[in-house]
Amino acid sequence: MGGISERGKEIKRRRHRRKKLQQLAKRLKKATVSEKSVIAAKIRNLTPGAEAIIDRFQLRESDR
Repeated sequence: MGGISERGKEIKRRRHRRKKLQQLAKRLKKATVSEKSVIAAKIRNLTPGAEAIIDRFQLRESDR
């Protein structure tokens, strides 16, 4: 038996999301308008709380 517990999986998913969001935030600094819309789409696919993150990154006007 054994394996990773559900809590462990949840923590692993959170850490991965945090790391991915840090990478996207770094790329966002030099991004063009079209790249910003791609980044916003990637954030939406990555996490259920995407709209709050998009607002925090100020991507609202450039994403649609």
